Amino acid sequence: MGSKRRNGEGSIRQKSNGCYEVRISGVTDFQAGKKTRISRYAATEQEAVQLLHSLSVTVGSKKITNMTLGEWLDFWMEVYARNTLKQSTQMSYETYAKRHFKPALGNYPLTEITPRLLQQFYNYKVLTEGLSSKTISNLNLYLHKALEQAVREGLIPTNPASSLNLPHVERPTIDVLTREEQGRLVQASYQHRYGVFIRLVLATGLRLGELLGLRWENINFHSNMLSVCQTLNRLQIPGLPDNYSGPKTEIVIQPPKSVNSLRSIPLLPSAVQDLLCWRSVQEADQQAAGDDYLNSGFVVTNPLGGYIEPRTFSDYYHQILDLAGLRHFNFHALRHTFATRAMEQGMDEKTLSTLLGHYSISFTMDTYAHVLDTHKWEGINLMNDLYSAGQPAIQPQGYPILVTPQDGSFLMTAPDFPEIQLAAPTMEAGVEQIQTAIRQSLSEMTSPFGSTPLYNVNAQPGQYVMQILV
Repeated sequence: MGSKRRNGEGSIRQKSNGCYEVRISGVTDFQAGKKTRISRYAATEQEAVQLLHSLSVTVGSKKITNMTLGEWLDFWMEVYARNTLKQSTQMSYETYAKRHFKPALGNYPLTEITPRLLQQFYNYKVLTEGLSSKTISNLNLYLHKALEQAVREGLIPTNPASSLNLPHVERPTIDVLTREEQGRLVQASYQHRYGVFIRLVLATGLRLGELLGLRWENINFHSNMLSVCQTLNRLQIPGLPDNYSGPKTEIVIQPPKSVNSLRSIPLLPSAVQDLLCWRSVQEADQQAAGDDYLNSGFVVTNPLGGYIEPRTFSDYYHQILDLAGLRHFNFHALRHTFATRAMEQGMDEKTLSTLLGHYSISFTMDTYAHVLDTHKWEGINLMNDLYSAGQPAIQPQGYPILVTPQDGSFLMTAPDFPEIQLAAPTMEAGVEQIQTAIRQSLSEMTSPFGSTPLYNVNAQPGQYVMQILV
């Protein structure tokens, strides 16, 4: 096949081995400081034509003033955006361009993209395709960023994505476990290998990716601080052609979603004890696996020491929800529950926003406005004593329990009650039995005493400590 010139953008020629060579001249070699030529290869003529078009746009050999919207979106992504975006954001932007903008508006010259045209486009997307107001907002946010650079380069006088009347984005509803549901989940978590991490999230507000990306080097047991430094997620691979038949996702370990997400979180004594007990579980895994064990350094690991994928861990989480007899809350509900309990207990907004890694206090307050309504009721109830004499509610007392898993049973002891020691076939049965025994012991006392703090209870390897309310 002879050389094919296509609008002065380069050439395609077929080699003797059957493949196709794509050439583009006039590309700047920044190391040599001169113009040069680049050459790429494709298996078929169709792939070569697509490659030539892509290269002519991204390397700048096509006259930029003649670009269509579709070409500009490709050019903006490659030259200005790709190296500054997280992989998940890249994939979202590429999907927006491929599924929405290019089919309808991709062939329009940049200069013909007007506010009216965009308004009609979004109206169609809402009324005909049923896109949500949130999706429309995301589409326009992406387009606005791309066209803003076109304004800076003088290709268009103003940004047409700025002067639109978009549908109002409703605040999403969030799932929060009640205190009773949270208690049931915590109790059930002791029956599962990975229950320790459910309790950790309830005590820290970590996102799932932050939890799975946590490494032991990120936990300081001297200061009892946990540092969020990276996330582990399975993401789509950007830039794949439509006819690609191989794997389309990959595990990506990268910094968190924003600078604010890089943060340190103090650990409660019970969380520290949980992590120390879990480390002994990992040591037992390593002994059992021998040479097959991978010392990956991750905190959340499978029995062979490797990381756990988000979908797999979500399956474990739903197993624990089933053990607790709860509906399948999404995992993010644990983070919302942490934030809700923190505000209910009186944590100030600035501290909570920092612990959650939010970009602003106002976002935190908007997200958890439901808690403010609860605070209003609590505040007004403080006035109740002015009108009636109420009896204070008796608060349950928490007592530490030391659990030793045995063959087919659980040995349970109460450090504050040396005389209480029992074996139960299940964790749930053991909790009920030891609660009954403690209540009986307390009823025989003339002056009940306080409980031992969890961090003062020493657990041996293979044991772990839990707290029950009596």
